[in-house]
Amino acid sequence: MPEYYLDYGGCRIALLRRLHEPPPGRIQILTGPRQVGKTTLLLDLTDQIGQGGYYVAADDPQAGLPGFWDRIWTESEKRAGKGGGVLFIDEIQHIADWATRIKGQYDRIKRRKIPLHVVATGSSALRLGAGSRESLAGRFERLTLTHWSATALKDGFGFAASAAALFVVQFGSYPGSLEFRDDLGRWRTYIRDAIIEPAIGRDVLALGVIRRPALLRQIFAVAVSAPAQIVSLQKMQGQLQDRGALETVAHYLALLEEAYLVAALQKYGEREHRRRAAPPKLVILNNALLSAFDPRGAPDPNQEPERFGLWVENACLAFACNAGQRLMYWREEPLEVDGVIEGSWGEWAIEIKTGRFDSRDLRGLLEFCRRYPRYRPLVVTASGDEPQAHRLGLPAMSWADFLLAGPRA
Repeated sequence: MPEYYLDYGGCRIALLRRLHEPPPGRIQILTGPRQVGKTTLLLDLTDQIGQGGYYVAADDPQAGLPGFWDRIWTESEKRAGKGGGVLFIDEIQHIADWATRIKGQYDRIKRRKIPLHVVATGSSALRLGAGSRESLAGRFERLTLTHWSATALKDGFGFAASAAALFVVQFGSYPGSLEFRDDLGRWRTYIRDAIIEPAIGRDVLALGVIRRPALLRQIFAVAVSAPAQIVSLQKMQGQLQDRGALETVAHYLALLEEAYLVAALQKYGEREHRRRAAPPKLVILNNALLSAFDPRGAPDPNQEPERFGLWVENACLAFACNAGQRLMYWREEPLEVDGVIEGSWGEWAIEIKTGRFDSRDLRGLLEFCRRYPRYRPLVVTASGDEPQAHRLGLPAMSWADFLLAGPRA
């Protein structure tokens, strides 16, 4: 089944729509990064549904007691008998052999025509994905509640549009961190302890395939020090204290992407082997991770324009990744395109310029679009600099507008 990438409001609407379909429908599996609101969403829907909704947390101590699994199905079926119901299972990966067990229950309620919907959540796409592919083929649909966008912050927390976009660049978009935004020390501790450590220390390491956890942490540290930069695996390997084979470095980067932390973009190319051989471009999927790890803190656009520009580029590329777009980069020395986008937004080649620029700075974008005319060019600029691109005959929008809505058709 296809996977849909949605923000909090979009996930809520999609789930409600599916839960209004005749039960039992397919199992709804909701994945996504830590601390983006999956539990909040399930509790919200449980309250809205009322008596027919039944919420359980698989990481609760009660879940370790004998008979827990059978009891939750007995209770949810009892509630469903009064007009239909929904069983919400939060953090389902904590239940041993969860995919096989939920398959058996789902087949039973389907066979007996029990009017019960099932929604399950988990933080790690990789753990849930492996189990669901092996045991639940044809029985589930997946939704991904992504990192919050600037628009989600604006709508959910009352930010002005421009302030929301700037906040996403400087401090990311984890909603739970917003209460600490006036205390940067406490904010940084929250990001490290509530998001990064559980994602790396539990979600990824618990897979049982990480033989060198220290190397995994070092790769993450190297990645957050190089946002929106093309880094060869050989160079990354040379920066690591605990060196591993290139295949191990590439594998650990893929695991960090499954944990919604880092994306390693492939180079655009028509030949598969050339794409895979090229060094990846590293994108940190939430700028909060940058700010939490950089000892200098968030960059000031006036005092540190170059570093700020890198963070803007990373935020724009991360927004495209989090929105479910296929994202690549293109480079043929000395020409380069920051991002090549394919997906529901359309097909775009984007160049991100937060400082002054002229036609020489856009040679890569112009050459790429000449070679591949199905891609539309777009220059993402600082606010007020759009006319520079327009004079060159290129469409443009500010990085703040891009972070709020993506490219305009």
